[in-house]
Amino acid sequence: MNKKEIKIKCLDNIELTGTLYEPDFVKAAVMIAPATGIKRGFYNSLATFLADNNYGVICFDNRGIGGSKNGDINNLNASLKTWGTLDMTAVLEKLKSCFPNATYHLIGHSAGGQLVGLMDNCTDLSSMFNFASSSGNLKKMTYPFKFSAIFFLNIFIPISNLLFGKTNSQWVGMGEPLPKKVAAQWTKWCNGAGYVETDFGKEIKIHHYDQLTFPSMWLHADDDGIANLENVKDMMRIFPNSKAEIKTLTPKNLGYKEIGHMKFFSSKYKELWKHALNWLDNNI
Repeated sequence: MNKKEIKIKCLDNIELTGTLYEPDFVKAAVMIAPATGIKRGFYNSLATFLADNNYGVICFDNRGIGGSKNGDINNLNASLKTWGTLDMTAVLEKLKSCFPNATYHLIGHSAGGQLVGLMDNCTDLSSMFNFASSSGNLKKMTYPFKFSAIFFLNIFIPISNLLFGKTNSQWVGMGEPLPKKVAAQWTKWCNGAGYVETDFGKEIKIHHYDQLTFPSMWLHADDDGIANLENVKDMMRIFPNSKAEIKTLTPKNLGYKEIGHMKFFSSKYKELWKHALNWLDNNI
């Protein structure tokens, strides 16, 4: 397997940094789309595992994050919308050029699965496997987790944006610093229903969610305060024509203390990766 850093140019000439995993034999190709503010290195273990099982893979940093900071994030044209319309679209085009004779699949973590319907080329995907991808609807969260979510989204983000022109998410253990508009949309969409649906007909004039007919798997853990079952279902309904399945993981039944929103991607939880591998194998 060959692993190397690559550059990915978006339609607005913003350049993203990614990592390409090239196996000697390619069964299919996968883009791993990250959660909000999470760098591509977080997905390296899973990407390596998939490449070892003959899947070509690209991991990437969205604009304003990690290797795709492109200068001062306060001055960057970055939002959740641009992450979907520009960044993820460009990554899929790069995946297609790197693996021209393959089928193409998305593994989405949280926002990575939420934003797929904003991609102009999303109908080129053959399947989607999501982990912890949901609407993040505050109203459907439960206490005590709901307290911390309300504080972060409705208090910390607006104050940080006002004082610093960006959201210093790292101060509260929420990934990388976020461009101002990314965090502002995050707040707006989690206070609405259906996440991205909150801006349908407003900031989002065009989307492709209703055109997606590929099969999709929505995997989540029942100890995830964000992607609880109700919020996963709330997000799934925005994909009305996808052949969708949902699966809930219960940590104690699997021998884990916790899984939550993030731990699926840790090498310590690699026994769970069979869910992704089996899904891909069955949907090539």
